[in-house]
Amino acid sequence: MDRGKETKKIVFLGLGVNVVLTLLKYGAGFFGRSSAMIADATHSLSDLFTDVIVFFGLSAAQKPADSCHPYGHGKIEALLALTVGVVLVGVGGGIFWSGAERMLAFLQGAVGRTPGIITLWAGLISVVSKELLYRYTLARGRRLDSSILVAKAWDHRSDALSSVGTLFGISGAIFLGEKWRILDPLAAVVVSVFVLRAAYMILKDSLNELIEGSLPPSVEERVKKVLLARDGVKSFHKLKTRRIGSSIAVDVHIHMRGEMTLSEAHEISRRVEEDLWRTFGEDTHISLHMEPLPKGKKV
Repeated sequence: MDRGKETKKIVFLGLGVNVVLTLLKYGAGFFGRSSAMIADATHSLSDLFTDVIVFFGLSAAQKPADSCHPYGHGKIEALLALTVGVVLVGVGGGIFWSGAERMLAFLQGAVGRTPGIITLWAGLISVVSKELLYRYTLARGRRLDSSILVAKAWDHRSDALSSVGTLFGISGAIFLGEKWRILDPLAAVVVSVFVLRAAYMILKDSLNELIEGSLPPSVEERVKKVLLARDGVKSFHKLKTRRIGSSIAVDVHIHMRGEMTLSEAHEISRRVEEDLWRTFGEDTHISLHMEPLPKGKKV
């Protein structure tokens, strides 16, 4: 199965899980009288919304390069990840506001409602299914080097962790008596914190790619080792790297002996390109500029 089809298959799996969990949580939240579970259901609904956007957006991201887009359409993946992050910010803020209002009302004398047992079962199912989905999606995302799958994985993890907070809050509200019913809206506020944290991580990574941020230092070190391992390359400078969807781009000036013929220098640069493609994949974008080694420079 090619990368595009496998990515969409994984996103579709998450979409299906989120449909079931959203319906289950909203039903449990309304019938079980739990604001925390309704907040958790809203988180799952946001996941479902972003799954739909990502599923259809991936078709555009996987289009091959053309005359107008010589580097391909890979940055659409980062744009989709950014959309996921923005949606999560809105959802997290809304959940926080709703939970805080209910907590304030409780502190001012309003009587809180005791959640039903059904909400505990819904929360437990959510934790287990979302944690399994997180691990599966993250593993596939790293193997396929897909920023959008990694973003969706952390989205699943935030949902799993928020459901853990929901479980604790609901359990306290049920088993500890009327004075502890504030734990239910408090759990909703905790959910919002997990949602906003996931949004921050997703936004940070996607924005870094969209504004042409350099690759991580560990990746650039690998690039440097590949360059210097090739016979004929004496040194290099002006190394620039960036990510384009699942591929990377490398722009660098390499130094060679000045007395080389043009054909010899070209052959070395061709082998450097092959080394980089072998290490980072055939879709790596490479731009090499050959320069004579400056006089007096020691290597």
